[in-house]
Amino acid sequence: MNVRPDAGTAPIPGSPHLGGGPWPGPTNTNSDQQPEPSHSGGEYRHGPSSADGDQEPGPSGGGDDRLSGVPKADHIRGPLGADRARVPELMEATRAYAVRLLAGLDDRPAARTPVRPAPESLPETGIGLEGAMEMFARRWEPGFAASAGPRYLGFVTGGATPAALAGDWLTGTLDQNPTSGLDSLAPDLERETVAWLRDLFGLPPEHEGTFVSGATMSNFAGLAIAREWLGELRGVSVAEAGAAALGPVTVLSASPHSSVVKSLSMLGLGRSAIRHVGVLPGREAVDVALLAEELDRLDGAPAIVVANAGTVNTVDFDDLRAIAALRERHPFWLHVDAAFGAFAALSPEHAHLVAGLGEADSVCADLHKWLNVPYDSAIQFTRRRDLQARVFSNSAAYLTPLSEEPDFAHLTPQNSRRLRALPAWFTLAAYGREGHAEIVRRDIALAAGLAERIASMAAYRLLAPVRLNVVCFTLASAPSPERIGEVVGAITESGEAFLTPTVHAGVPALRAAFSNWRTTEADVGRIAKILESAAPRS
Repeated sequence: MNVRPDAGTAPIPGSPHLGGGPWPGPTNTNSDQQPEPSHSGGEYRHGPSSADGDQEPGPSGGGDDRLSGVPKADHIRGPLGADRARVPELMEATRAYAVRLLAGLDDRPAARTPVRPAPESLPETGIGLEGAMEMFARRWEPGFAASAGPRYLGFVTGGATPAALAGDWLTGTLDQNPTSGLDSLAPDLERETVAWLRDLFGLPPEHEGTFVSGATMSNFAGLAIAREWLGELRGVSVAEAGAAALGPVTVLSASPHSSVVKSLSMLGLGRSAIRHVGVLPGREAVDVALLAEELDRLDGAPAIVVANAGTVNTVDFDDLRAIAALRERHPFWLHVDAAFGAFAALSPEHAHLVAGLGEADSVCADLHKWLNVPYDSAIQFTRRRDLQARVFSNSAAYLTPLSEEPDFAHLTPQNSRRLRALPAWFTLAAYGREGHAEIVRRDIALAAGLAERIASMAAYRLLAPVRLNVVCFTLASAPSPERIGEVVGAITESGEAFLTPTVHAGVPALRAAFSNWRTTEADVGRIAKILESAAPRS
């Protein structure tokens, strides 16, 4: 384990407002000034003694109950009591700290090789919010990646638009549990947001949706409904009898995402249920003729087909309409993994790639990617909400019963969660279809621009055309996992950008995924420059 006692104390290069400086405490909320530390030698103060819950009794006398020796219930003691007395002041200081982080985001290192700080013991009585924030600013924040920034091109990671970030702050402040409609309008706001997203992706009204944590849980939910559909055809309810009642299940897919395979494991169908179908020459998209042959071999037995609307490496798209047409001869559930490819619907030049998405039985879309809302946020759609409720329904005296419009507690694995819809609602309301379409179009253009630069570099070669927002490329000579790892490591250590390694068609490679609302042509120039610098010399 890499540990250093002073980890997180060094200033961040190029960002004097971030690393090394203390948290801007409540007495100084001007983000243009560097506040003075309010601790020394590791000692943290709890705030003004006049506000400390141990000092002054409350209106009812405070202190200990003389009969029981137990503090009165109306008297909040210790650091928590002190913080309660200073909530506006502390929240304003937290706002100033967040603003300072945002102001330096473009210059913050895109990523860092993690160096774990030495562990510290759990505080016995606590150090209060101010002390905790100071500890965080000293030990942890300087080592956090700028994953919300413009040159973080690893995985497929969006940032957070100003409106989405505001919605996220309010989500924590209001702390609603939207899975029950007994006490709040929160579930109705989620339903409205689902309808907006359905319209954004061009799905028909019969597709109903629910928020989940990410693409993995979206794929999991869709495949769970598919499993129940298989049971319906075979005269059993898997929700009641268990996965064993189904017998063997066949899942057909050409280039399934790892989360699909993981979901099959969690659902009791097994990773081995996947039967890989051949792809078109030089593509990651399924050869529909080969898919038809696989379905023929099932001799009328129902199956699950997982299609891709945007593969991870090359953003390739299966022909969804051609696949859906096969249902005229074969019984199968069509699940489409459109985690970020669904956003192609916002680009007129690329919308044809998702033609037929509405014909799917279930759809996965990940919102903390191209919608640019904070983690965690995704949505799943399905035509068969009745089967979804059969799988996930939850019966308890304190919950609402199933109805034609069931509460969300009956529709996903979670009985309680945050109001994930609120950041999405805010960014959709603030910027509308056109604002988010502009992000999509710009990122597509930037990906194409980086590909042109890479094509002109002697050290690299493209492995696939840029179909949407991902550039997949490798070393021009002798690519190996070790050499690719060295390039990735050099890029990461520079702080200029972050890319993730991959393997495409058996070739070790790199991929750069554009999905952040902040990224500009100037960022592409900086990324190209570090790629040239990080290239092996031999």
